[in-house]
Amino acid sequence: MKALPLLLCLLAIALHAQKFNGIESNMSNIYRLSDAKSRSISPENFTGEKGKGGMATEGTGSRASRDLGQGWKVSPSIRIKSKTTYTIAEITGPGSIQHIWMTPTGNWRHSIIRFYWDDEKEPSVEAPVGDFFGMGWGKFAPLNSLAVAVNPGSAFNCYWPMPFRKKCRITVENLSDNDMTLFYQIDYILTEVPADAAYFHAQFRRVNRLPYKQDYVLVDNIKGKGHYVGTYMAWEVHNNGWWGEGEIKFFMDGDTQFPTICGTGTEDYFCGSYDWDTKRKVAEGVEVVEYTEYTGPYAGLHQVIKGDGHYQVMQRFGMYRWHINDPIRFEKDLRVTIQALGWRSDGRYLPLQDDIASVVFWYQTEPHTPFPKLPARDDLDVY
Repeated sequence: MKALPLLLCLLAIALHAQKFNGIESNMSNIYRLSDAKSRSISPENFTGEKGKGGMATEGTGSRASRDLGQGWKVSPSIRIKSKTTYTIAEITGPGSIQHIWMTPTGNWRHSIIRFYWDDEKEPSVEAPVGDFFGMGWGKFAPLNSLAVAVNPGSAFNCYWPMPFRKKCRITVENLSDNDMTLFYQIDYILTEVPADAAYFHAQFRRVNRLPYKQDYVLVDNIKGKGHYVGTYMAWEVHNNGWWGEGEIKFFMDGDTQFPTICGTGTEDYFCGSYDWDTKRKVAEGVEVVEYTEYTGPYAGLHQVIKGDGHYQVMQRFGMYRWHINDPIRFEKDLRVTIQALGWRSDGRYLPLQDDIASVVFWYQTEPHTPFPKLPARDDLDVY
């Protein structure tokens, strides 16, 4: 019987194994050699060239390193001027991004990250930096998952693999009236990309307030073949009572009125249950009901912001669901919606009019359909 835990462990690792092609690696194949070449872009090596890191003589750290000279943290970060866009990476492929780390200053809704694959003119990724990393409310909350990790000190990490064949370009736009400081590192490999590799996409949406009896649209313009891999939502509740009775729906490959996949409730989709309530006993047998944050490899309610009864009165939630082991596959098109639904008297549902923002993540063949216009800065703000 002692061998059973080891057997189960090996089985779990095998279930997480991916096709090994130099783009992906995990605990099941980490020992295998590859011809892929590791590279990294940061303010200490803007181009990622081999043997060109730490050569700066000017930069944001040059004053601190003035007694030490070249090689002593001369250029650890960049400053992005107000109302300007900065290209933080430009890579000639074929290759694949493996990991992104950054810690931006300022308003995270006012910093827009965009990814362009090959020679496309329209971005395949467009989202506020905070929402892209699961921090839509502009406040830190620990997030520990396979695809995204947010660690103390507002350290944003992304592990979605992002293959490209010709070129990768990543920009950050600063919409703020103030300059921002950005520390960042983009780790990637140069390697052959298999023919069946699709391109990574991410799209931001925000509606405040949701019109009465209308579904919130997570995405509705995906055309082509691919698979949906993740949802992040920042949800502000405008009514008392439970707010998550709504169903998520995946309309795929010609679905019209009714979807192929229909969930059973908001917290159910994010792999929770029963309002995320944890009932606990307190003094004299009084029972207290409260939300319980959780963060796991594939799903979490990682952020619960309670109103303080003064200026910060709204109750806000951050939650994610990664379809890493269960991607939603589509052949021609995909539309995803979710209902905002609570309770009214006599056990009846109440359509809600909440402030809802989201980023959805998917892989697909190119070309992709151009995204809807990003909301103006004032319409991105968290009030």
